[in-house]
Amino acid sequence: MARVSVRELPRAAQPRAFSVPMMVFLAVCGAALTALLAQIRLPLPFTPVPVTGQVLAVLVCGALLGSGYGLLSQVIYVSLGVAGVPWFAGFTAGGAVLLGVTGGYLVGFMVAAFFLGAFTRLLGAYSLRGQIALMLGAVVIIHLLGMQWLMAVTGCGLTRGLFMGVAPFVAVDLFKAVLAALITSALLRTNSEN
Repeated sequence: MARVSVRELPRAAQPRAFSVPMMVFLAVCGAALTALLAQIRLPLPFTPVPVTGQVLAVLVCGALLGSGYGLLSQVIYVSLGVAGVPWFAGFTAGGAVLLGVTGGYLVGFMVAAFFLGAFTRLLGAYSLRGQIALMLGAVVIIHLLGMQWLMAVTGCGLTRGLFMGVAPFVAVDLFKAVLAALITSALLRTNSEN
């Protein structure tokens, strides 16, 4: 099967581009959205990792902003949080959060946003089905990096890592992936038609 670059796709199949200042502004808004949804937080008694709304923001930012600006949104979120802006989950901040048990999820947010943006454009995956598939891939990235970091920080094994870092979040993150895909597929299709 021949490879097709995004530049070779018909104009109608590509989302309309915005100016660089507008994209930077949207990346800042994406960081703020991630911070806002981070405050939707449900602690669980059997794991140090809470359920939060951040994943939804990461998925939407990655798909809508593209690889570079989607990544930028999460770099801004993580960098400002590490620098002292209290907008991580539970209004926390500082390098200790990044180095703590949930730091791998923060790294996963950056990787997942880049992955989503890159493959949404590369594959022209603007349909609901395409977005769901990519969202699920991004969730796997977040969970894998989060779990590995959790295991490294706590010294636990794979079974315990899966129990504390992945299993409690599968159902809710599947819901977030489908919700994000409903949002992004609608916006991407509308944007590519204008």
